[in-house]
Amino acid sequence: MSTAGLKNPGGAVRGVGASALVVFGLVLLLALLPLAKLGQSTAAIWLCAGLAGYSFVLCGLLKHDWAWFAGLVVPVGLLAGGVLHWSLLALGIVFGLTWGYVLYVRRAVYANKP
Repeated sequence: MSTAGLKNPGGAVRGVGASALVVFGLVLLLALLPLAKLGQSTAAIWLCAGLAGYSFVLCGLLKHDWAWFAGLVVPVGLLAGGVLHWSLLALGIVFGLTWGYVLYVRRAVYANKP
């Protein structure tokens, strides 16, 4: 992957990561109502709400290297929440694959940085 044409490759990658985290947070907030209507445990609802808030907070911290790997908490938390409801497991898989791709793009951009 070439960084040709990018004036600020780090900013571009942070934008991709922040966009992914915002989408994660919005999807988790949208999952609250169906979980409540299905009569799921309050633990599943609080897990989604907490991970959504965590995603939004982490968006502003992507300037730090540790924040990129702290983003793995969201899919791992959802995978663990799969014992509460199968849909959380499915979201964990999708979010994990997405965040893995974001980390791949970040690595590729920084590897080709002049």
